[in-house]
Parts: sequence; structure tokens; C-alpha cells
Amino acid sequence: MATEAFTVRADAEIVKRLDLLAAQLDRSRNYLVNMALEEFLELQAWQIEKVQTGIAAAERGDFVPDEEMERLFSKYQAAAPGVE
Repeated sequence: MATEAFTVRADAEIVKRLDLLAAQLDRSRNYLVNMALEEFLELQAWQIEKVQTGIAAAERGDFVPDEEMERLFSKYQAAAPGVE
């Protein structure tokens, strides 16, 4: 896989924590940053996909019936006494 260099400015405390973790894991700062970026990008793609799926369902009129929502609300209200 081809790589490309770029510069990132980070708070000094973040860099300190990154370096500490890199030392603890016997990995490079670069490795950890790449892992973090990969996880972030995967999470964002997943969230965007779920939001788009939800919007498409709403546009089709696919909603949970009111009775089901009431049942769910009642279930969680019963599980959390004192919450109105």
C-alpha cells in the first residue's frame, strides 16, 4: 500500500499520551496514529450509513407503530423508577 506523509498539529498533552502508549505497546507513534485514523474513518462511515438508512426508511414511511413505541417507553420507564 502506498503511503503519503502529512502534518498534524496536536495538543502537547495528546502527543505526550500518544508517546507513552506507543512505548507501552512497543509500537511507533505513526502506527498508533494510523490505527486511530482507520478506526475513526470506519466508525464515521458506519454512522453515516446508518443515518442514511434511517432517512431512507423515514422517507418511505417505515416507522415503528405507535403501540410498539408506547410499549418500549413503558418498559424503560418501569426500569427507571423516579424518572418521568
